[in-house]
Amino acid sequence: MERKLKVKVVGATGYGGLGIIDLLLGHPYAEISCLVAREEAGKTISAVYPHLAGFCDLPIVAADDPAAQQPFDVVFFSTPDRVGMADARRELERGAKVIDYSGDFRFTTLAAYEDYATRLGKDPAHLAADLLGTNVYGMPELHRAEIAQARLVGNPGCFATSCILGLAPAMKAHLVKPASVICDCKSGVSGAGKKPKATFHYPERYENINAYRLSGHQHVCEVERELALQYGGDVRVTFTAQVLPINRGILSTLYGDLEKDATEEDVLAIYRDFYKDSRFVRVLPSTAAVGTASVRCTNYCDIVVSVDARTRRLRIVSIIDNLMKGQAGQALQNMNVMFGLPETTGLDRPGMYP
Repeated sequence: MERKLKVKVVGATGYGGLGIIDLLLGHPYAEISCLVAREEAGKTISAVYPHLAGFCDLPIVAADDPAAQQPFDVVFFSTPDRVGMADARRELERGAKVIDYSGDFRFTTLAAYEDYATRLGKDPAHLAADLLGTNVYGMPELHRAEIAQARLVGNPGCFATSCILGLAPAMKAHLVKPASVICDCKSGVSGAGKKPKATFHYPERYENINAYRLSGHQHVCEVERELALQYGGDVRVTFTAQVLPINRGILSTLYGDLEKDATEEDVLAIYRDFYKDSRFVRVLPSTAAVGTASVRCTNYCDIVVSVDARTRRLRIVSIIDNLMKGQAGQALQNMNVMFGLPETTGLDRPGMYP
């Protein structure tokens, strides 16, 4: 690459924004050119996050600041729903490629977006409906070729990433009955974002585990759609999200009734073939001693395969770091694919253990 990519991060002071900043600082072909946030405008990013002092001391500017109106090569929207859809067109018209962390561009049809928004009780009116269909769902393991041609990518949700990667090979091979799938998912507290809430106050969270959004979680729409594409037919999952008193990490235990007899060795072969070109997915046998610490601060997804012959069920344990493969790491992976860079650039590292 002749020059470094100019990068703008919108929502720079949240955990997702901080995550992409940390990663970009180690990327050989990208430079952070503009940081945008609402509440901390006027401060430097290192004043908000002191560990960045001497590494990134850029000022944080408001969205309407002239510095934020310049053309950039890529813009990351680490923002809540409805921010990206309001501003993505302007960035695209300036020549940028856009990667949005929210649900705004995870769906390629208006009907799919409206279903998602309605389930959450949100406004189903999309502010950039004409862009739907030009966007791509940003999971390189499943949509690598489309992402390489895209200018607008919707970064997947964290729970959705663990569930889809964990189940896609099984659905593609018709290993399990599509109505039998259960996703039992547990996440660290950082999945709730940076803004303080009473339920995440330390005394409320410490030594406490709870399930939430049992009436319907926003990531179910993504999971069912992507698995249906692999299966070639309708898929419905029972999904339960739980929060653990840990900072980061997602462990999803995924179950499905076998359509046909299969051994663990059979399933391992199917999964390893499916992910043979995917550097960030590691397929492991049931004896593997891995957990959330094994992927901490990495872009890897560890998939443990198990077959319960007694009950004729497939059991998959899918483990990611929710702030990396579930958010900023996958966003950078998407950027690499969009600009024809090696997919592992800035991401190929072992993480932190224990």
